[in-house]
Amino acid sequence: MSKVTPEREVAYAVLRRTFEEDEYTEAAFREEAGARNLAGRSRAQAQRLSFGAVQRRGSTDAIVSSFMKQKGRRPDPAVSAALRLGIYEILFADATPDHAAVDQAVSLVRSAGADYAAGFTNALLRRTLRERKAVLARLADDSTPEKAAVAHSFPDWLVRFWWEELGADRARAVMAAANGPSERAVRVNTARLTREEAIERLSREDLELTPAEGPWPMAPPELLIARGSLAAIEEAAEEGLVVSQSRGSAAVVDVLDPLPGERILDLCAGPGIKTGQIAARVGRMGNMVSVEPVEERAEDVARQLERLGFHHGLVVEADARESEILSGFDRVLVDAPCSDLGALSSRPDARWRKSPALIERVAKLQGEILDRAAGFISEGGSLVYSTCTISKTENSDQALGLAERHGLVIEDLGARAPHLADPHDPRFLQLMPDRDHTTGFFIARFTSPD
Repeated sequence: MSKVTPEREVAYAVLRRTFEEDEYTEAAFREEAGARNLAGRSRAQAQRLSFGAVQRRGSTDAIVSSFMKQKGRRPDPAVSAALRLGIYEILFADATPDHAAVDQAVSLVRSAGADYAAGFTNALLRRTLRERKAVLARLADDSTPEKAAVAHSFPDWLVRFWWEELGADRARAVMAAANGPSERAVRVNTARLTREEAIERLSREDLELTPAEGPWPMAPPELLIARGSLAAIEEAAEEGLVVSQSRGSAAVVDVLDPLPGERILDLCAGPGIKTGQIAARVGRMGNMVSVEPVEERAEDVARQLERLGFHHGLVVEADARESEILSGFDRVLVDAPCSDLGALSSRPDARWRKSPALIERVAKLQGEILDRAAGFISEGGSLVYSTCTISKTENSDQALGLAERHGLVIEDLGARAPHLADPHDPRFLQLMPDRDHTTGFFIARFTSPD
C-alpha cells in the first residue's frame, strides 16, 4: 500500500465529514488542512480536491451505480468517499496522473480499515479509466432535467426548478458556472489606503491585482480582482486593509449609494462585509445602525468594523421583525437571509443542503423583514432589497409584493443596466454567475413617497 499524500488525506476526511457527519465542507477543510499544516500549493491542491469531489458527488455516485452488478446497492461510506475522490480525479482533475488516482484511492480504502473493498475499488476505478470516453459522453448529455442533474451534479429538484424559471439553456449555464472556481475579488479599505496603493503594496510575482471591470454597478472603484496566491491578501485582510468580497456583493452597496453624513440602517448585517463598505462611504459624520439577530454574527459585524478602523457604527443584536428600531433613515438595506443559490461555486456542499421547503421558509421570513423595514425609511428615503440567490419566489415576487403593500416606488435599475435586468421584471437586477462571473445577486431599490 502506497503512502497517501497529505492533500488526499485532507480531501478524503473532508468528504467523510461532509456526507457522514453533516459538517460544512469549508469548516471541515480548514480544520483538516490546519491539522496537517498545509500551506501554499499543497493547501490549494487539497482545497481543489476537497471542494471538487464534494460538488461532483452527484456525477460520481451515478457512475458508481451504473457499474454496480446489484442495482440499488451502495458501497459502504468509507469506500464511497474513496470512489468519489478517485473518480473525481480521473474525470475532472486534469493535473492528476491516472495511476496515482487509482493507487491513492485504494490506499485510502485500506487505511480506513476496509481492506475487503480494496479489490472492488481498484476494479471499479480501472473500469472508469478504460471506459472514460463513454462515461464522459454520457455526462455530456444534459438534454433533459434528469440527465442534466447527473451531468452537472445537482439535485433533481433544483435542476427542474431552474429549468422552469430560467429556461434550459440558462439553467445549464448557471450549473456549469457553479462547478467552476468562484470569483476572487477584494475590496480595498479606502479609509486606510487607496486602490493604487493597495495594488502597489500587495502585488508580487505570485499575485496579480487589477481593477474590477463591468457595467454599473459591477465595478465599484474600490474593488480589485485577484489572480494567483491569496496569502498576501489574507495577511492584508487581518490588518484591515482589504476585505474579500465578490463584485456581486459590492454591487448591492453601490446601488444603495450611501452618501457622507447620511443615516443608514443595515438590517440582517452579519457577517459585516457590506457593513464595512457602507461605513467607508458614509464616513465619520454618518450615522449607521447595523442590526443582526444572531449573536455570533452580530459579534462578527462588530469585529469587522473594528478591524477596518470604523467606530461610528452601532451594532445591535436584535430581530428586525420584532424589535423597536429608530425610524427616519435616509437609506435602508435589507440583505435578507435566502437560499444562497447564487453562491454555489464558493460553497461546495450547499447544493446538497437546499430544498424547496427552504425556499418557502426563507421567503416567509423575507416578507416579514421587508414589511418592518418599510416603516424605517424617511419620507423620500430609499430601501434596497438584495439576496444572493436565483429564485423568483425570493426575489421579484418579494420586491413586487413589498411595493404593493407599502406604496413604495420601484426604481428602474434595469434601465440603467439593461444587461443585468431581472428576467421576470426588468426594473430589478439579477446578476448571473455564468454571464457576469460573480455571485448571483438580486437587487431591487425602492423610494418612499414624499
